[in-house]
Order: sequence, then C-alpha cells, then structure tokens
Amino acid sequence: MQRRAVLTLLPAALAGCAMPEARGGQAPDAGRADVADVADRIVELERDILALSGAEGIAPEDAARAARIAVTYPLELRARYGVTDPPLVHNTKVNLGFRERGLCWHWADDLQARLAQEGFRTLDLHRAIANATSLRIDHSTVVISARGAAMEQGLVLDPWRQGGVLFWAPVLQDPQYTWERRARVMARRR
Repeated sequence: MQRRAVLTLLPAALAGCAMPEARGGQAPDAGRADVADVADRIVELERDILALSGAEGIAPEDAARAARIAVTYPLELRARYGVTDPPLVHNTKVNLGFRERGLCWHWADDLQARLAQEGFRTLDLHRAIANATSLRIDHSTVVISARGAAMEQGLVLDPWRQGGVLFWAPVLQDPQYTWERRARVMARRR
C-alpha cells in the first residue's frame, strides 16, 4: 500500500531539484568519501578557488578554509539529512515527509550559512538558480568568487548533485545548468 502511494505520488513529489549527470569536480566514486579522497578534493578545490583570483588576489588562507568547509561540511549534512539514496529519491522522501531536509535549496542555504560564518576577506558568496524560466524544475546552489567579482566569474559549489559529495565547476562552464543570480529570479517572480 505504501509502495503504491509512493509510486502514485512520485511525479508530484519530485518537485525541488532536477538531477543532472555529474561532471567536473566530481569524486571518482561519488558515493565514496574516504579520507584520502576528501583530502585530494580539498586540495583540488583550493587550487580552483585560487585560480579565480582577480587583480587583488585571493588570500591562500581564505581559499584553504573555503575548500575545506565546502568539501567536508556537505558530508556532515548528508549524515544530518539522512541521505542514503540518490538525490531525486531523497527529494521524494523529503516531499512526502519521510525526511525533513535535503532539497537543493536546503543544501545551498546550509552551505552558504556555514561559509558565511568564516567572514572571508577575499572571497564573496552568491546564490544562483537554474531552470527558472524553463519547464524543468528549479535548481539552487551557492557560488564562490573572488571579492568584488561577478557571480559569473565564480565557481558553482553544489553538494546536492552527488548527495553530499561536492560538485564544483566554473559558473559559465557548468555542463548541466545555466545559472542566474537568485535575486534576479526572485525579482522576476514578484
């Protein structure tokens, strides 16, 4: 009976985020997060954040802290959210009330709040939404850039796509999404 209810409600329950094929910044095995892999990913993300450096540069300590948090905090959130399934299945559980959190905007809100606690001197955080003008389901994320740089010059930090294993890519090179500033999307909706 419960299974039939889930299958009947599945199309409506999927509202929240659309799952793309993961690329760029992905772990060799997106479901695995061993210590060596996490350490390697932190180093890779730190390098990519430093590469965003504008004329004034990004402080190495800011890049190191941001990378460490962006890679490790989503793994904590995965445990807190009770993620044991692929993102769309977890979305369904959230939308049906079996889990409290885990939609893309939950991941983005929580990661942005944690990163903002650091008070970075040389980095800015932005919020972005994709698919806001299409028939596809909206997708939310946080973007990190050099201080004063446009969101489009930053990196997408998307923990939802791989269920807590951080995906990242340059905003304009994301293979699955075209990102818009969240404020612009919200203003258009008002």
